[in-house]
Amino acid sequence: MIDPAYGDEQSLQLDIQRIMEMIPHRHPFLMIDRVIDVVANVQATGIKNVSINEPHFQGHFPARPVMPGVLIIEAMAQTAAVLVVHTLGREAEGKLVYFMSVDSARFRRPVVPGDCLHVRVTKQRHRGNVWKFEGRAEVRGQLMAEAVFAAMIMND
Repeated sequence: MIDPAYGDEQSLQLDIQRIMEMIPHRHPFLMIDRVIDVVANVQATGIKNVSINEPHFQGHFPARPVMPGVLIIEAMAQTAAVLVVHTLGREAEGKLVYFMSVDSARFRRPVVPGDCLHVRVTKQRHRGNVWKFEGRAEVRGQLMAEAVFAAMIMND
């Protein structure tokens, strides 16, 4: 029998509980709330519901809250980590995935409380335990940020 969470070429959705089984991030540093589609070895789209209750808004900036760009890039990385674990299977669950590089990062518009951020990552390539991705963050179809980044999955 095929486990529907692994080995299926079809797109599927993952809730927050499943995401926390797959990657080790936790509140307040878990930057995606769900994954609305993931296709093994190809792409994934994470959702981040941006809330004024998040701790970074206390200081960035109290009078005009804006989600820090580095946290948008982190949301891309976490979405990519879910894609990596989904691609590799259950033996990769909970492993750390570290940034190696961030290139061509561009921030187009501010992300503010109330936004629903769609974080789309596409695998460009991987060799061994090093993976390279293109990421785009959008709100209502408008590009907010983009980057190309590489990450390494640690094998303990």
